[in-house]
Amino acid sequence: MGNYPNGIGIVKLMGRHSGFIASHSALSSGDVDLVIVPEVKVDLPLCFAHLHKRLLEKGHAVVVVSEGSLGEMVEGEEGEVDQSGNKVLPPVGVWLQKKMKSYFEEQSLPTTIKYIDPSYIIRSCPANSADSMYCAMLGQNAVHGALAGFSAVSVGLVNNRMVFIPMALIDQHSPRHMNPNGRTWERVLVSTSQVRTIFLLLKLFVIF
Repeated sequence: MGNYPNGIGIVKLMGRHSGFIASHSALSSGDVDLVIVPEVKVDLPLCFAHLHKRLLEKGHAVVVVSEGSLGEMVEGEEGEVDQSGNKVLPPVGVWLQKKMKSYFEEQSLPTTIKYIDPSYIIRSCPANSADSMYCAMLGQNAVHGALAGFSAVSVGLVNNRMVFIPMALIDQHSPRHMNPNGRTWERVLVSTSQVRTIFLLLKLFVIF
């Protein structure tokens, strides 16, 4: 009970270039109040004001942030790469926690803010029957492709059919980005009530 009322949980999820994991996790949870993804420009004061409102309504709040979000705002080491050759991302979760703490201190609203970084744990769930069948189909078709003489292709499910996708085509469209005007993000806005903030902005533009 020490984290209630006004307890805030910040969960950083994988998503170097896109917010697919953060968005789908928020939708499947149904208890997330703010989602921050790389594809959508963030106005932190508006985000914090939204969280403030949610705290007053619910007594607690959950924030999900993609690891590649807020890159320009967060201070980090320029040019540093990890062992895989990927650019080292700044500590967005820790940075966001500090900024959030400062905001609520200025608002004189005592809060308890917890930061969680599950990292690759989210990939460690036991496979269900659908996962097992899909993996079997991928393996079987990979063997069929190799025996048929195909190379430089990947196996995938497209329109409920197993197909061979040229690697050049995959590279051409990589990394994928979530459409900030698409249905997935629209569902996130409605689920988290962030959409109210958008409507408020539209009203302000109309007034002025």
